Amino acid sequence: MTFDSFNLSKCADALLPVIVQDAVTLKVLMLGYMNREAFEKTCDSGLVTFYSRTRQKLWTKGETSGNFLRVVKMYEDCDSDTLLIMVNPVGPVCHRGTTSCFDTPEEEGFIRNLSSLIHKRHEEMPEDSYTTRLFIKGVKKISQKVGEEAVESIVEAVDGNRDRFLYEVCDLIYHLLVLLEQMNVSLADLERELASRHR
Repeated sequence: MTFDSFNLSKCADALLPVIVQDAVTLKVLMLGYMNREAFEKTCDSGLVTFYSRTRQKLWTKGETSGNFLRVVKMYEDCDSDTLLIMVNPVGPVCHRGTTSCFDTPEEEGFIRNLSSLIHKRHEEMPEDSYTTRLFIKGVKKISQKVGEEAVESIVEAVDGNRDRFLYEVCDLIYHLLVLLEQMNVSLADLERELASRHR
């Protein structure tokens, strides 16, 4: 694939629209534009580089934040006027700190929202928050809580008590999300690791 293989006659300013998608979760992350130089730099470096229409210059996604987009595969669409780049993102893609620039329903799932709230608690550390108290106590206390909730979940499972099992597993998941945040591991990181094992 070369830049000349695209049909840019109908594209605004002869810029190539680029859709960026997570190669593991398949979540659409963002839309950007490339000129020839940005396309070639992306191919050479393996890091997604766009042409900024507002700044009128190249910018490699992550050059300031460190949240790079590492190219996995690139696909031309059927009309040869759009590029799909599948990537392994390093950190959140959107400037808001979210996984994607698009607020799709998956982003609104309760566990993801809870994970985002825990992240916010970690940043702001409000005094009246149980989550804040866990972060203050540190990784050993958080790990201890995960262990306690895991044991309680197992006991209820062995006893065949579905309602109590559900209750304890919810406690386990909450404390595990706190531990993930403490260890700087995201849900997207978990998805990528699990997907790599599935292959």
